[in-house]
Amino acid sequence: MDLKSKIRQIEGFPKEGISFKDITTVLKEGEALQYVTDQLTEQLKDLNIDIIVGPEARGFLVGTPVAYKLGVGFVPVRKPGKLPAETLTYEYELEYGTDSLQIHKDSIRPGQRVAIVDDLLATGGTVLATAKMVEALGGQVVSMNFLIELTGLKGRDILKGYEIKSLVEYEF
Repeated sequence: MDLKSKIRQIEGFPKEGISFKDITTVLKEGEALQYVTDQLTEQLKDLNIDIIVGPEARGFLVGTPVAYKLGVGFVPVRKPGKLPAETLTYEYELEYGTDSLQIHKDSIRPGQRVAIVDDLLATGGTVLATAKMVEALGGQVVSMNFLIELTGLKGRDILKGYEIKSLVEYEF
């Protein structure tokens, strides 16, 4: 399947100079959604994954069906204040300022083999923060899997040492 033909690009969203990759067009087509889920599952099926972790919010949409197909659980990573139980918070640097993410402290058991699944790899900041939280809880990040990778933003550069796979690449 030609996934690029299924992903809508919106120029100037959310601000001028950005070419937004809209995956709602993939999600609304059953065949495309099945294809993405099957391809990501295929990448992970032989890695003995114990749990899938997905960052807010589109990581939920992509990661949950993969977890289902693998027969494992799914753990959401959220913005602060969105998870009800005790959380671990990771603050990370942005170009201008900081941001933070949270994960439930009881969501990962020491030694669990974790795959991080998200819709998009851009600069890598969100997924690196996610990996650091998983590791702080004792999990082992064995793979990072994405529907889309924006290669020109060089997210892989800050993720050295991690296994990274993407289904579709764009420069920006």
